[in-house]
Amino acid sequence: MVMKLSRRDRIKKGIRKRLSGSTARPRLSVFRSNKGIYAQIIDDVTGKTIVSASSLSKDFVASGTTKSDQSTAVGKLVASKAIAAGIVDVVFDRNGYLYHGRIKSLAEGAREGGLNF
Repeated sequence: MVMKLSRRDRIKKGIRKRLSGSTARPRLSVFRSNKGIYAQIIDDVTGKTIVSASSLSKDFVASGTTKSDQSTAVGKLVASKAIAAGIVDVVFDRNGYLYHGRIKSLAEGAREGGLNF
């Protein structure tokens, strides 16, 4: 367990070294747990979270039984909230996870919702 977490932390630091969110193009950060998936759009210049969505939040409506379907729905939800806040272009931060499975589903859902990255 410790090896897996330290590996993800090393990958995460490498990713964060190369990308950061600005006011014009904030960062879409993803966190995956066993129970749910979380996404937030962050402006790294001011250090503020602009928009957030998760599969465990009250405004989330489950659109499927699988976790991948929930990830797609969270991606669409965060995209709709971002567009309402005036954000169209973002930088995708996979947070050390592989671009596969639920992370990929969330990214595709955000793209379907209208975000560009």
